[in-house]
Amino acid sequence: MSIFKKLLFITLFFLLTACAHVDQKNKAEKKYFNSKGFALIYEESHFKNNVINKKINNENIVVMHSFIKKNTTVRIINPENSKFIETKILKNAIYPNIFNIVVSKKIADMLNLNIENPYVEVQELKINKKFVAKKANTFEEEREVALAAPVSEINVSNLSINDSDNDAVTKKVKYFIKVSDFYYKSTAEDLQKNLISKTKSNNFFVKKINANKYRLLIGPFKSFNALKSSYISLNNLGFEGLNVYKE
Repeated sequence: MSIFKKLLFITLFFLLTACAHVDQKNKAEKKYFNSKGFALIYEESHFKNNVINKKINNENIVVMHSFIKKNTTVRIINPENSKFIETKILKNAIYPNIFNIVVSKKIADMLNLNIENPYVEVQELKINKKFVAKKANTFEEEREVALAAPVSEINVSNLSINDSDNDAVTKKVKYFIKVSDFYYKSTAEDLQKNLISKTKSNNFFVKKINANKYRLLIGPFKSFNALKSSYISLNNLGFEGLNVYKE
């Protein structure tokens, strides 16, 4: 074999090896969807009034999402009581961006979701074996997973129930919309000023997460209905996939 052919062979070998490493690295870096926000509890009127473009059976344990692939396994958690359900995405659907996921009435009942503030966490799960939808659980070993937020610095408080006189007493909850994270505080503050100007809202603020992360948020809001207009305004400005946190 000539020297030229040997050099060509060695070059091709290293190129193929490098490509294989890059491919393995990309596969290893796959990020699974994890987001907190409000669920749209399905009703027939939503379909009839064009709020959503597809139908589901409210008697079944089913969910729809705007972009998570069909048959993807997800866990839906109610942070208020740590109950969760695991099932697969039945369909992809089009619905208002303010909602994190569409769930059937059966799921809402099993998770004891607050109809006025149906706040949930959605986690995409990596499951290879055949999956059967689980009933709601509150096992302590699952509690940490259920309450784990994408960013640990955000404090999520549970609602407390006082059964002494059969009246439900809940703590006041504040909701915040996370706009984005930044390395430099000045960058976050520049966007804060810009958004205040465009939305006419003074509720934007910058929170220091650590030495190299500054978070731009808007809030607090007392309820889902209170944050709707701000969420839609940010959507209209090009901010999508916004996370909603509570404390």
